[in-house]
Amino acid sequence: MNSFIRKNIVILVAVLIMAAFLIAASQGMEKQDFVITLLRGLAVGSITFLVASGFSLIFGLLDVLNLAHGTLFMIGAYMGWTVVVRPDTFVDLLTPLALIVSGFALGDVYPALASRIRLGLSMKRILPWALILVSILLFGWILPRYPIAIWDVENYAQSPVTFAFMADSGARLPVMPAAFTEVTMPSSFIGLLLASIIGAFGISLFDTTPHTVRLSWKNFVSITIALVVALIGLIFNDQLSAYLYGLNSNWLFFIAVLVATLSGVALGGLMEATLIRPLYSRPIYQLMLTLGMSAIGIEMVRAIWGRPEFVMPKPAFFNGGGEACPATNFADWWANHCSTILLFDGRVRVYNEIFIPLVGLVVLISIWILLQRTRLGMIIRAGVQDSQMVEALGINVRRVFTMVFALGVGLAALGGVLGAPSTGLSNVMGESLLLNALIALAIGGLTSYPGAALGSVIVGMIQQFIIKYGQIGIAIPFTEIIFKPTPPLVPASTVMLMVIVLLILPNGLLGKKE
Repeated sequence: MNSFIRKNIVILVAVLIMAAFLIAASQGMEKQDFVITLLRGLAVGSITFLVASGFSLIFGLLDVLNLAHGTLFMIGAYMGWTVVVRPDTFVDLLTPLALIVSGFALGDVYPALASRIRLGLSMKRILPWALILVSILLFGWILPRYPIAIWDVENYAQSPVTFAFMADSGARLPVMPAAFTEVTMPSSFIGLLLASIIGAFGISLFDTTPHTVRLSWKNFVSITIALVVALIGLIFNDQLSAYLYGLNSNWLFFIAVLVATLSGVALGGLMEATLIRPLYSRPIYQLMLTLGMSAIGIEMVRAIWGRPEFVMPKPAFFNGGGEACPATNFADWWANHCSTILLFDGRVRVYNEIFIPLVGLVVLISIWILLQRTRLGMIIRAGVQDSQMVEALGINVRRVFTMVFALGVGLAALGGVLGAPSTGLSNVMGESLLLNALIALAIGGLTSYPGAALGSVIVGMIQQFIIKYGQIGIAIPFTEIIFKPTPPLVPASTVMLMVIVLLILPNGLLGKKE
């Protein structure tokens, strides 16, 4: 018992301090206000955790500081919104996006091809740039002419704001389908595929590290899946669009979550394989690259979706109304799908304060099991400690590292699409969440996955209780003064806590000494 206490003294002290804080906070407000604020803190902490956990995985296992993580969170939100509000645009984008990814799915094949090329030193330096230039020219010629039915950010009546408002009201604006005009269907398909393969092969030539190449049918599974998806999106475009438009909002939201998460995974894999991999030994260049990618991502979102803020409709399962709402118990909520439920005479938003924390808990347990109780988790941990030894055992460490980076970005995209219905969409949503996530990681431990969860919950709790006390005020003992925290104290309180924790524990609450 004594040894357990000594090993977990920091956790026990943190839990006791958190319990004391909650007890003190409960004394100054009504029971229903305390419960609602507590649940809101858990909700904010859960969204923060999805961003922080992905950041922690990437940095803790790959030693890469991904400053574009907040932007990827934002992109996940906008991708999910597109699937829910404009399914036809998503279907139109399915084929070109799958073709762009398909070339990079052959990443394990290119070293075998490169080993058979016998060129002089100068030609080896020129060939990668020449292939990349050809790829850019092909993409630049085909993509602007590829038919995609999309909104118009310059026309308010056809802007994302109007589409979002109508969808949130239960209606949809009529849309016009796009058709091939300047390029034919076969030429666009083949051209995008060739552009992707040529560009990916050119990028792979920059990696001069010798690799043991063992090709098998497994190396071609990924590109086969990508090509099948591209063909389905191309051949059954109209049928898929009509099917998605006719789907119940619950299923459409589920598809949006799946698409946004997979998009984050694919984007993370592309980032690692093409941009991050050559810079593992250059941390300063990593910071500069990811910071630049964050700025580029924000500008791309502004160019495609515009600058105004707008909403993402909640699924009907969490958005019911009527005389039976708010529900008084979970049985009534299940029968009527009320958007709110009464707990201790206080209204709790089911999606925001119950569903999102449950998802955060499921993700926490799932990733912990993946890292600690599976063969993949063992390979990841071993690859971080000694990648050359793991490579000598016949395991492709590069692929494992790509999977870790993709998983981290996928978690950020998942947080974006889950948070969009409750917080709305804006161009700055990623920056604010990344700041919260970094503060949470500094408190919990930058390289600790459980620390990411603990820090995120602490940050969410403190922010929500400060916001609540800004409304009801804090009675100063032995005086008649009622102190009401102002909005600037919300972020300042978490920063102050971070400073205190780091002064006492430089590695965070659960961080380990390197």
